[in-house]
Amino acid sequence: MTTAAPLSPTPRTTLNRGRHRGVDDRERLHALLADGLVAHLGITVGDHPLVLPTAYAVDLDGPDEGGSLYVHGSVAAGWLRRAPGATVCVSITELDGLVAGRSSFHHSMNYRSAVVIGPARLVTDEAERVHALDLIVDHMVPGRSATLRPSTRKELAATAVLAVPLVEASMKQRDGDPVDDPEDIEAGVWGGTIPVRRVALPPVSGADSHDRVPEDVRRRAAQLA
Repeated sequence: MTTAAPLSPTPRTTLNRGRHRGVDDRERLHALLADGLVAHLGITVGDHPLVLPTAYAVDLDGPDEGGSLYVHGSVAAGWLRRAPGATVCVSITELDGLVAGRSSFHHSMNYRSAVVIGPARLVTDEAERVHALDLIVDHMVPGRSATLRPSTRKELAATAVLAVPLVEASMKQRDGDPVDDPEDIEAGVWGGTIPVRRVALPPVSGADSHDRVPEDVRRRAAQLA
């Protein structure tokens, strides 16, 4: 079930550096998770850490505390076999701008970034697995899963789904101008930002597909244009 608990509820997610950039509104975390497309999952494998990019989806009414963040992978992947029950870290970052300060020290980036820490749960309930995989597809292209054939037993058997609780999370955000020293501003060097945003180009039909791009794909491309 969802929870109204503020962000950074534990020592592991309490900000120590840059606290003034911290976000304690859980709804802003939810908004960032809705905007992002790629998560990075960190896990210890044997004697070394491993960080992997992955598609993801969120169910705020999922069975985990605070809601469920879902990722998936091949059942043959070594990292995924080690993940159930282990504490993992999932991060999502959206770059909003490059900040050009008047000194090297004050160059920065405008960004929104979240960190979720928690035990990874292997999703074994078949209905929840199908639901999670549909959510991951729909996170990329909303409404897409309803237009596709159901996954086969072979496909489901080859795919593992992990759920991470959203309750233990933190978020930071930076926006605005460079924060320069007064003497550097007086020196007259230019300072400012280069806004950055993700832009989708018009859909391109596959070589073995017809050119009637479906409405859900056209709508998603327009949203990201």
